[in-house]
Amino acid sequence: MTEPDLNLLFALDVLLAEKSVAGAARHLGLSASAMSRTLGRLRETTGDPLLVRAGRNMVLTPYAEGIRARTQNAVFETRALLRPAQTELNISTHEQLFTLRANDGFVEVFGPALIAEAAAIAPGITLRFAAKPEKTPHPLREGLVDLEIGVLGEMGPEIRVQALFRDRFVGVVRKGHPLAQLKEVTTSHYSEWKHVVASRRGALSGPVDDALAEVGLTRKVAAIVPGFPAALAVARATDLVALVPASFLIHRSAVAELSVFELPVKTRGITVSLLWHPRTEGDPAHRWLRTFVRDVCQRLLPEN
Repeated sequence: MTEPDLNLLFALDVLLAEKSVAGAARHLGLSASAMSRTLGRLRETTGDPLLVRAGRNMVLTPYAEGIRARTQNAVFETRALLRPAQTELNISTHEQLFTLRANDGFVEVFGPALIAEAAAIAPGITLRFAAKPEKTPHPLREGLVDLEIGVLGEMGPEIRVQALFRDRFVGVVRKGHPLAQLKEVTTSHYSEWKHVVASRRGALSGPVDDALAEVGLTRKVAAIVPGFPAALAVARATDLVALVPASFLIHRSAVAELSVFELPVKTRGITVSLLWHPRTEGDPAHRWLRTFVRDVCQRLLPEN
């Protein structure tokens, strides 16, 4: 049986990314005619056209779309295998930029400690925090992000996951709010006040509303904001009640002018996790990053 030409794998990866023979040729430093011949070989090898014309542009066939992520992963794995093995890591002299994808709340709570401690023990390390507008495995698969931090969503079977800490929701109101004067906030107390909801997607309801519905109650949502830091700011300045993860309140500055209370209904806890792509599984620098983030976060949350 004839072994496949692995050079075709790298050409296939570029073609699927560029969706253009001319673009792939420029990327690989080939002439357009040479790239066209390579596409012909790929079509013969795969038995699929891969790229077809749609008006003035070229588009991927359904088969090509289906193998795009697998092709990219195979190229990443191949390049990793053919690199010299790095068995020792001196983190005090190591230089690398790591991109961490996390929501604003995590960066606000844990970012300062992560940045300060990394600067102290690994001055050559730069931590870049990227925005997280939605849950998608795309940044990890594309190599745009080294580590994702958050609640696990539909990330794909190949993504590695490690629990970072457990969290729960609590209620928050401004100091002096009538709810802050109560020894225990009941469902009736909770539902008679207006609320501010934090939701990236603009959702009006969540698990707490389901729990209230079970006892025949509803809450009035007066405002929706895109994140928990904004919800805290609204609660601090108004009579609206906010619902936030308890981890957002670990710093005294976060609870200044605020009063925190336990919810009168039971909601499921949240598990915040570390997520990464398997191509970085054995990389010593990435292993250090995962351990470093976990240790710093768990130190700030001693109960976890």
